[in-house]
Amino acid sequence: MLTSFCPVICTSRLGESRTFYSRLFGFDATHTTQWYAALSRPGRPHHELALLDHSHPALPEALGRPVRAVRITLTVDGPREDWERLAALGAVGRPDRRHLVVTDPNGVRIDVVAPA
Repeated sequence: MLTSFCPVICTSRLGESRTFYSRLFGFDATHTTQWYAALSRPGRPHHELALLDHSHPALPEALGRPVRAVRITLTVDGPREDWERLAALGAVGRPDRRHLVVTDPNGVRIDVVAPA
């Protein structure tokens, strides 16, 4: 049984990315170093995300570059005010008004979807 899932984004913009995920999606830093940030979102279900400096020597050479193409889809059920806050922070809406798209500092496309 899967008990945890933590995507890791290799980045050249560690601080900027940490701020982005904290500000837009409520992630808190649970562990940070100069080259790594573990982020967690409180509550149930528990969500985690990690950011890793792409130039860290512990990475295999083939992985030693910033992320190039990733798409993340997040489903939210927050109040309308949360939806409008995301839009005000740069998320672009779709005509159906239940779909926002925002891009993180690394070029990761994040689709934010509200249930029907």
